[in-house]
Amino acid sequence: MPTTVVRFNLVDPAATPASLSERYRAALEMATYADDRGISTIQTEEHHGTENNWISSPFTFAGAVFGATRRIAVTVSAVIGPLHDPLRLAEDIAVLDLLSAGRLVTVAGIGYRPEEYEQSGVDWKSRGKLQDELLETLLAAWTGEPFTFRGRTVRITPRPFTRPHPLLLVGGSSKAAARRAARLGLPFFPSAHLPDLEAYYQEQLTEHGTEGWTMMPAAETPLLHVADDPDLTWAKHGEHFLHEARTYASWQNKDIRSAVKSTATTVEELRAEGVYRVLTPDECVRYAKSGTDSLILHPLSGGMPIDEGWRSLHHFCENVLPRLKDR
Repeated sequence: MPTTVVRFNLVDPAATPASLSERYRAALEMATYADDRGISTIQTEEHHGTENNWISSPFTFAGAVFGATRRIAVTVSAVIGPLHDPLRLAEDIAVLDLLSAGRLVTVAGIGYRPEEYEQSGVDWKSRGKLQDELLETLLAAWTGEPFTFRGRTVRITPRPFTRPHPLLLVGGSSKAAARRAARLGLPFFPSAHLPDLEAYYQEQLTEHGTEGWTMMPAAETPLLHVADDPDLTWAKHGEHFLHEARTYASWQNKDIRSAVKSTATTVEELRAEGVYRVLTPDECVRYAKSGTDSLILHPLSGGMPIDEGWRSLHHFCENVLPRLKDR
């Protein structure tokens, strides 16, 4: 059976504080429902200073999910490493790892929006060095032993639940990211289907004498929405998919490689492109049985009405998943 993922970035371009609160609480209720139905993972992410309220505090959201669920994992993909204080992040992840009994997965990237660095007062040109410091600090801190940090001896408590440390992957689409992961013996999470970069990572593991593995997206990783009438859903709600796609595209340049990358400028182009797909339950089952590694449901995409998000999630859990259990 494919890995099943429900993605939340809580985008809502027309939000008021009250409506955004409702959206966050709905996402938490959806996570609880997904946990009860056997969904594998909740995925969330980090962005700052956006006009459409893209989630900026994924670990806080993860903590709420862990408090309301029993078995589902939460993947933060990705945290923008250089924007975080390394010691505080080590503590926060350790506490979440304890709270969840090891259900947190952290993918650490360096981001691709200079304005996020500017807002946080962090030097964009130092991001590689800062990422190295962050990862090295996390690994040292989670041993529970004293270590040297910026010229002083420190020790972080509490120790995490997971041994030898919480699941930490290095994300990115560059050789520098692959080298960084290999040098530290950490798993590598390419940001897109990049076999050449995966091969380079394996070469670097050999060169550094370390062990690791990759969690690479498939060649196609569409974001799914399940509905009885895809034509009607595209007509009524296609603008929400397009808003998110256009926002994400506006942040990228030719050097950024992403599993979710759209060049569409209209709803019609977006539908034809296939990055976002609205499927009937039967179509979703056929897609799942076609050999895909993962099913990524995105019920609240781009400010999608909460009721419509619930309809998609209900269809997925009640009319798709039961037909995949034997797989």
